[in-house]
Amino acid sequence: MNTDAGTSADAGSRTDVRHAIVETSLGGLTVVASGGAITGLYFPHHWYMPSEASLGRRVDAHEDPLIALAATQLGEYLDGGRTAFDLPTRTHGDAFQERVWAMLREIPFGETTTYGQLAERLGNKALAQSVGQAVGHNPISIIVACHRVVGSNGKLTGFAGGLERKQRLLEIEEPPTVKEARLF
Repeated sequence: MNTDAGTSADAGSRTDVRHAIVETSLGGLTVVASGGAITGLYFPHHWYMPSEASLGRRVDAHEDPLIALAATQLGEYLDGGRTAFDLPTRTHGDAFQERVWAMLREIPFGETTTYGQLAERLGNKALAQSVGQAVGHNPISIIVACHRVVGSNGKLTGFAGGLERKQRLLEIEEPPTVKEARLF
């Protein structure tokens, strides 16, 4: 994955902000690109949807090569045929958010972690609530896998795209042995 996390961006990328709505089994996802990187992926009714003005011009998803690639990879992932994304991404958070988002990128497909475990990795379990806020403000849902973070008791908690979508994403990633053991 070609990932450039951080606040620096080449000058041209900010002037070429565009977005498209990509129809998926989870609803119409808003995919935002800036220059040569994906900078946003938002669900319908996303808790922290940026202003429409900041999304740039609307383009046809099939006519923008980067957004078309993102749409293809999202479709493959949601159909169970892809376990990782190979897309250039860029985030623009504060230093703490960037550290949390970097940890999200490291969570393997099919595995989960907790807000507390991420806080411990940052050196202070008391940061769990702040970690939760950073996870919730992840601008590139699914691709930067914030859905893999669960509550300390394993329960699904807060997800900017809705808990039913979080459950669906986790089901897509469920190991075959767990799927086979389910009664329904």
